[in-house]
Amino acid sequence: MADSPLAGKIAPASMRANLPRLVTAYYALVPDPEVAAQRVAFGTSGHRGSSYNAAFNEWHVLAISQAICEYRAQKGIDGPLYLGIDTHPLSEPAAASAIEVLAANGVELMLATDDDYTPTPAISHAILVYNRGRTAGLADGIVITPSHNPPDDGGFKYNPPNGGPADTDVTKWIENRANDIIKAGLQGVKRMGYAKALRAATTHRHDYVANYVADLGNVIDFEAIRSAGVCMGVDPMGGAGVHYWGRIADHYKLDLTVVNPDVDATFAFMPLDWDGRVRMDPSSRYAMANLIGLKDKFDVGFGCDTDHDRHGVVTRSGGLMRPNHYLAVMIDYLFQHRPNWAANAAVGKTLVSSTMIDRVTARLGRPLQEVPVGFKWFVNGLMDGSLGFVGEESAGASFLRRDGTVWTTDKDGLAPALLSAEITAKTGRDPGELYRQLTQEFGDPAYDRVDAPATPDQKARLSKLTPQQVTSTELAGDKIEKVLSNAPSNGAAIGGIKVMSAEGWFAARPSGTENIYKIYAESFKGETHLRSIISEAQAIVDKALA
Repeated sequence: MADSPLAGKIAPASMRANLPRLVTAYYALVPDPEVAAQRVAFGTSGHRGSSYNAAFNEWHVLAISQAICEYRAQKGIDGPLYLGIDTHPLSEPAAASAIEVLAANGVELMLATDDDYTPTPAISHAILVYNRGRTAGLADGIVITPSHNPPDDGGFKYNPPNGGPADTDVTKWIENRANDIIKAGLQGVKRMGYAKALRAATTHRHDYVANYVADLGNVIDFEAIRSAGVCMGVDPMGGAGVHYWGRIADHYKLDLTVVNPDVDATFAFMPLDWDGRVRMDPSSRYAMANLIGLKDKFDVGFGCDTDHDRHGVVTRSGGLMRPNHYLAVMIDYLFQHRPNWAANAAVGKTLVSSTMIDRVTARLGRPLQEVPVGFKWFVNGLMDGSLGFVGEESAGASFLRRDGTVWTTDKDGLAPALLSAEITAKTGRDPGELYRQLTQEFGDPAYDRVDAPATPDQKARLSKLTPQQVTSTELAGDKIEKVLSNAPSNGAAIGGIKVMSAEGWFAARPSGTENIYKIYAESFKGETHLRSIISEAQAIVDKALA
């Protein structure tokens, strides 16, 4: 799909979200359970949709919240529930709806002090800190966010007591129960008025910012950053971490400038993404245009998406780093600068991430675990310390504390962003320079991801592709060595296929949250070879979808 002529430009006022209309639709439209697009559907990271098309409305939130209460009761989860929201315009109305249900069900609810926004990693961190050493009365959490999606979307995620994204068996139970509740006209939903819910004896306040910031020094070497005088710039992109960065700078006495402290529910300050839509994607050169333009003012710069579970790093040497490039640099650095990590701690990657990671991991002598798309596959390894670092090509990552114990089991955008400053301080070179050094050692892969529209029916067919449906013996002139429909490390279905040769590969899978499919491809022979791989991949997918 061609880039929009508006990509990288600020949206004209006429294109910005109409907030009164959006919120009115949230309350006024009732989803039809017979329409697939209007049912509750948990993708790779929760239920998402727009209130305009009855895909994310009050009925969805009330039903999901009640279903979570019933799931907690069934599993004996009776500790506090940590609830956080991002800055999307539908997040606050959705939070009010959820609070009314959670309070009416007697849930011990932990809301942010001063009703502040709360990043996804701060929720995961709070759950894990509370549950440490406990075997009963465990905590869990909810994050109300559609991640980096456009302003007219809402989203709802559930994190069980392991602190990470809920696994499929959990989300499927919640999804089915929520849809049953909607079919029954919300019968069975317990609910009290919002003001009464806030006054309930079970509703409490929690200082997420103070707790997260004070503990962050156990993950990042701030003394090294401070001593080296690393000058940093950060663009919160109007997201949930907007009030965290100043607290981090003050607490650890850092030279860190927040280049845009504004919160605006229309995200009017955001340059439009590749398709001419507002999208807070820190891996997009268009969405990150504001910070890229300031790259020479800082030793290193970084940004995070709306719920701050994804990171983007901007260097003087090369501008915005591709997510795969920075993942490889983090892995190479961390496993040489974390002596207290277990000697056999592995690297975790999704199977659509760069083969550069495989090569770096092999040189480090570390095991590699390759799993399907979805951060849930990393949770257990992070919990027990058997995975030192985990990452995915869409700029999501987390890693252990410096002592080798768990930090978060969900994606954390802030820690990888700040690690770029530690890397710069300790090595004397920015991450862009270090990646170029890796390419001299391992080759310089060309990588791309192509998105294309797909109906729910087409997505379903693509997710069921099998190796037998790939009849080609060559990929862009090279012999096909493997065709996978299951991940190498755990045998789980990847929801698509991955086709591999000695010098390149592609993977095709439907999006779990949008009506698109994605082709990921990489070549160690260069850009021309990469384009050939993508062209052949699209032909294979088109044939499967025909």
